[in-house]
Amino acid sequence: MKFTAEQIAGVLGGEVVGNPLAEVHQLSKIEEGKVGSLTFLSNPKYNNYIYTTEATITIVNTTFIPESELKTTLIKVEDAYIAFSKLLEFYDQAKKAAKVGIESHTVLAEDVKYGENLYLGSFSYVGTNVVMGDNVKIYPNCFIGDNVVISNNVTIFAGAKIYSETIIGNNCTIHAGTVIGSDGFGFAPHSDGTYKKIPQIGNVIIEDDVEIGACTTIDRATLGSTIIRKGVKLDNQIQIAHNVEIGENTVIAAQTGVAGSTKIGTNAMIGGQVGISGHLTIGNNVRIQAQSGVARNIKDDEILQGSPTFGYSDFSKSYVHFKNFPKIIAEIEELKKQILNQKNGNNG
Repeated sequence: MKFTAEQIAGVLGGEVVGNPLAEVHQLSKIEEGKVGSLTFLSNPKYNNYIYTTEATITIVNTTFIPESELKTTLIKVEDAYIAFSKLLEFYDQAKKAAKVGIESHTVLAEDVKYGENLYLGSFSYVGTNVVMGDNVKIYPNCFIGDNVVISNNVTIFAGAKIYSETIIGNNCTIHAGTVIGSDGFGFAPHSDGTYKKIPQIGNVIIEDDVEIGACTTIDRATLGSTIIRKGVKLDNQIQIAHNVEIGENTVIAAQTGVAGSTKIGTNAMIGGQVGISGHLTIGNNVRIQAQSGVARNIKDDEILQGSPTFGYSDFSKSYVHFKNFPKIIAEIEELKKQILNQKNGNNG
């Protein structure tokens, strides 16, 4: 796809300085810009690159005034970084919109219902009684189980597996290899040491504006629903167990695991490789640092670190001493020797 400076300025509400018909078909960093590419300049420490870049079009702040002649056409906007981000979103949506139609080697049950502009990639399977809204994009090798509901403007990338009864809201993105609705880890121990599987007959509900990273797993509920609330962002390789609920606009980084029936509040920020035990309540606006282990309920607004976790400020103070622990032990041993020598001297 090609776009002119004039078209891009129209999308961004910017002003063209240079050739309004200059065309670009790719994006680049300013220091790696080539003819036909679009870049941006927002950080002053990269100013020198604008005089050498080969990029055809550069987005800059309205305050930028060149000190010498430029080869690149400028688009001046209030905030170049935000404008470029907006343009990336526009470009991504344009690419997705171009994907329309049902490719060969796909299987759709006869009673499947779908809206306008469906894209269904090769070797995908869509089960019985599935309902899909407008602008749904399902890339190759996906599995969509029976009775799944997928709302408008949802993108499901290659190899994702959506088990039966799952409900997905509007404007969601599910990345490659993710599994949604697999059985929760429910087994009843018997006296002979064996385990009996407990049927997992609930489902997963994903509300609007959720993004789920690659190879993340969200288990269906034993009863009821595992719920991912509106605006949640999950990174790659996360495990969400059965009957978990994650509150609105919470973000969780990679390799975190949340055990069954734990409830996480709104606007929480959880770092990578965090482990959260089951049946806990994590409050709103909580911050949990990477590699922490959470085994207790957490109140609103707490900032935590460690395994098991405790207050972030206390952790930081303690860690200063922990790093010096061998030195502290050596000093204590030396003091003990001095005290012992003094006692021996007095006794003599």
